[in-house]
Amino acid sequence: MRCALCMPPTDWMSKTSALAAAHAELDALSARGRAFLGVRYAILGGAMSWLSERHLVAATSNCGAFGVIATGSLSPDELRDEIKGTFARTDKPFGVNVIIMHPELNELLQVCIDEGVGHVVLAGGMPPRAATDQLKEAGVKIIAFAPTLPVAKRLMRQGVDAFIIEGMEAGGHTGPVATSVLCQEILPHLRDVPVFVGGGIGRGDAIALYMEMGAAGCQIGTRFVCASESIAHENFKKIIYRAKARDAQLSVQLDPDFPVIPVRALANKATEQFFAAQRDAIARYRDGELDQKEAQLVIERFWAGSLRRAVIDGDVEHGSLMAGQSVGMVEREQPVAEIIEELMDQAAETLAGRIGRLSTS
Repeated sequence: MRCALCMPPTDWMSKTSALAAAHAELDALSARGRAFLGVRYAILGGAMSWLSERHLVAATSNCGAFGVIATGSLSPDELRDEIKGTFARTDKPFGVNVIIMHPELNELLQVCIDEGVGHVVLAGGMPPRAATDQLKEAGVKIIAFAPTLPVAKRLMRQGVDAFIIEGMEAGGHTGPVATSVLCQEILPHLRDVPVFVGGGIGRGDAIALYMEMGAAGCQIGTRFVCASESIAHENFKKIIYRAKARDAQLSVQLDPDFPVIPVRALANKATEQFFAAQRDAIARYRDGELDQKEAQLVIERFWAGSLRRAVIDGDVEHGSLMAGQSVGMVEREQPVAEIIEELMDQAAETLAGRIGRLSTS
């Protein structure tokens, strides 16, 4: 693409007008998502344990997107402190992601209600009716994950207000189907509520594509891992800079009769340790020492502790390096504002070029 300063005035003005029109079109495509979230840009921050805390969440919201606190294994008191800390840094909307298998689920949801959180993301499986009822009665907007169309329709009847379609390219806990396939299966048939798309999104081109397919917005996590406002250890950030898409590998389920949500991360010794932890939890389940839910919680706690070692302590050899396949597009540290601006400009250029309004050479 030619530099604007090297173009004749008429070409430069034409390009500027085209991009302005494309940004307006992007606003129109994302209007539903922006209205639902109450933000300038229909971008949900992916909830990343230990990373999606007050600093990154507030920065994301302050820049016009929608930050989301990752509850992970936080206790109710710890979550309350995190929410208060985020409110101290922003007066913009943000949400909280809660894992439904957390042993204190109802208490966590009550903290969100008491502290005035307007949106809660329920993650990690099918939300129980008691959880959705608790949030609905308090007027909190509920966002849930939709792995299939039938599940989405069932959750709509349960009171869920919006959905996230997250493909297998996502980092951390993820499903077995690619983002592009899920979008084709679900977006044309789920028009009554906002649907956000996540998994493998590292450039604005993909945002434009999914919005044209009918998405209300996009969820992005890995792209913000190395933001200037991210508290990730420098060792962790350096690993991310060097990683390529193929390095972000999906964990293997060892026992077909014992469901474990797959986790995508960069391979290291923590991957081997996870297999050992999974084998031990399954053996304790088979011996009757733990029921299935307790055994699954043991595995979840392994990931929480392992991730902290890498993200906070900087042990990138033995700590979990959770990252999505868009990791290869993270090349350097950037402020959140710069990342969002870059994504939006790329999306606008894609829209402008697609309809033939942006000349390239």
